[in-house]
Amino acid sequence: MTEREINSAFTDEEIAENFRNIDFFAGIMSGLEEALAYEKGTAKAATIVRKRSLPDIDVAAERKTLGLTQKAFAKILGVSPRTVEAWESGKSNPSPTARNLLYLISLDHSLIQKLQ
Repeated sequence: MTEREINSAFTDEEIAENFRNIDFFAGIMSGLEEALAYEKGTAKAATIVRKRSLPDIDVAAERKTLGLTQKAFAKILGVSPRTVEAWESGKSNPSPTARNLLYLISLDHSLIQKLQ
């Protein structure tokens, strides 16, 4: 069997530092215990799902930074202007998919041009 070579932009020291405080065995055991509980019917599937949380995005501030109107921002995101207004006023929150898109846009404003 040949040894695989993995190319990475990180040094061995950086990789070791990233994994220093991670207990892989405990994570695997926890997942197996959850799967077993689900199989036995003592846990619901919804309790097993782990959601990655994204930082809150100030929709109004992000839109203004981009120099867009609510109507233009809504069109780019594929939602109604009323939806953007509701997000900005706090009447509703973006769906998980919209939050992901807003987060990506906040990291890279050039995505706006690609979405237009």
